[in-house]
Amino acid sequence: MLIGLSVLISRFGLQPVEGVTVLAQLADASFGHHLAFYVVQFATMVLLALSANTSFGGLPVLLRLLARDNYLPHVFGLKADRQVHRHGVLALAAVSAALLVLSRGDTNTLVPLFAIGVFVGFTIAQTGMVIHWHGVRGPKWAGKAALNGLGALLTGVGAVVVTATKFHDGAWLIVVALPLLVTGFECVHRAYARIGERLGIGRIPEPPRRDRSLVVVPVSSLTRLTSEALTAAVSLGDEVRAVTVCHPDAEDRIRTEALERDWALWNPGVPLVRVTSQRRSVGRPVAAYVREVAAADPGVRITVLIPEVEPAHMWQRLLQNQRGAVVAHAVRHETGAVICRLRFRLLDPPLKV
Repeated sequence: MLIGLSVLISRFGLQPVEGVTVLAQLADASFGHHLAFYVVQFATMVLLALSANTSFGGLPVLLRLLARDNYLPHVFGLKADRQVHRHGVLALAAVSAALLVLSRGDTNTLVPLFAIGVFVGFTIAQTGMVIHWHGVRGPKWAGKAALNGLGALLTGVGAVVVTATKFHDGAWLIVVALPLLVTGFECVHRAYARIGERLGIGRIPEPPRRDRSLVVVPVSSLTRLTSEALTAAVSLGDEVRAVTVCHPDAEDRIRTEALERDWALWNPGVPLVRVTSQRRSVGRPVAAYVREVAAADPGVRITVLIPEVEPAHMWQRLLQNQRGAVVAHAVRHETGAVICRLRFRLLDPPLKV
């Protein structure tokens, strides 16, 4: 097809004309301005529409393969409920939207990028087939390798020509993007290699052992949520400690003293530890307490169980103070403790008849 189009374009002496594609000129010169001309134009439109859809169908699969080989984040290998590689589709949509905005929808800028991408992809594919035939060496492999080699040569020359002629019209972006993409793939691959080495992937690990466990439960008041959290904590660990953060102002000190009195009357069998903080923060004092406990007893496994309310309706999440998220963020970044976020779901009361 490429050779045939090139011969016809050369025979009719066609040149680029603003507002008319070369393919439209070729169809007009070959068939005249009749029904066949419009059939070719309509077929071209359908082909371009299918090509755009093919990107969303094929690129997420390619991203999955790269993620499987540790050249992209593994999140691109996950499928959504509809069995679609959602993150690949979203990434492609974001990049496509960015290109449309940056180019202001100018096809003179976008078409060279598309053409170079097609030629480069075909060149890589044809070169890969040459390597394949050389390795397999089946019947008539030399002819097949020669055919694919010719295809790689033609598409490679096409990529070079389009890049050179359209370099200042936007083709420079491909020249910059391709090395950056390859460098990014290599960085991701090396990062996964280091992670795999640290995790001992491919090696048999040591047998599991039981360590003494301590569960720390941040609390700020005495509610049903506190009771549910302590119930879960005593089921998880050998020792449980409730921790409340007290700030130096009088109002917070009165609140903490009231909580301690109510705690003593309730007597849940779990000690309440007061952690004093000079700053009006919650997460860092809890993380500092966890670090102190870990330093005093290096052999203990510490779990921070964070009780949180799960509202019945989505909009009610705006009413929450996000204390659990703040504590989890501080503990995750400042300690090596395990984080367990207990969701206490609030359900609407049944309707009375």
